[in-house]
Formats: sequence, structure tokens, C-alpha cells
Amino acid sequence: MENSPILQPVVALILWTMLIWLWMYVTRIPAMSKAKIDVANLTGGVGSNLDDLLPAKVQWKAHNYNHLLTEPTLFYAICIVLAMVGQGDGLNLYIAWAYVGLRVLHSLVQVLINRVSLRFLIFALSSLCIIALAIHAAIAVFH
Repeated sequence: MENSPILQPVVALILWTMLIWLWMYVTRIPAMSKAKIDVANLTGGVGSNLDDLLPAKVQWKAHNYNHLLTEPTLFYAICIVLAMVGQGDGLNLYIAWAYVGLRVLHSLVQVLINRVSLRFLIFALSSLCIIALAIHAAIAVFH
């Protein structure tokens, strides 16, 4: 299989997700230590349990990391479909890069200022990118 250009934004978003993962732990571990959370004796629970124990700005990174593991899975799948059917260039490539740019912007808004109305606008625009890519994939696959 030939390397499709649409795989570049896929890999870029995965790398961005891992950067947010790193940022989350670089801020969360010291905050947990400062809050005197005994990690060695913790059992069970979920990350959101820390919402009441850690500063909101610390948790924003964790919340964004979780967001990067939800809707972007559709992005990954649709980009792989487009790559497989030979539609991973041109307009689809531009839309895919727009999606990545919007998700990076969404991350920065969420982890730095967390303005919900701005986050929602960016999220809605990125969702429109997925819709466009899905329509293009449907045309290619069902045509």
C-alpha cells in the first residue's frame, strides 16, 4: 500500500495527544504530591475523582487528554478509510489538517483558559470537518 498524505495529519494528532499526556503528568504528579495524595495506597477510582482534590487548572489537562481519546477516534478511522480508497489527498487532506489544527487550538483553549463557549465553537467546527470527511468517504466507498 502506498503512503497516503492523509496519514500525516493522523500521526500529527497522535503526537499532539501524547504531548498533552506528558503535560498532564508533568503537572498532575506534583499537584498530587502537594495535595498529599498517597498514590502508593490508592486503589480503584477514576481520574475524575481528583477533580475535588486538585486545582482545576491541573485537571484541565487530564480532561483534554480524555477529549483527545474520544471524537478523534472517528477522525483516525475515516482518514484510514480515505487512505485505503485512494482519497487521502487534495481537499480531504486540507480538511484533515484543518481538523488537527482545530483540535490543537481546542486543547490550548481548554488547558490554558478553559472558556467553554470558545471550546464549544472550536469543537463544533472540528466536528464539521469529520462530517465532511465522512461524506467524502461515503461517496468513495458507496459509489
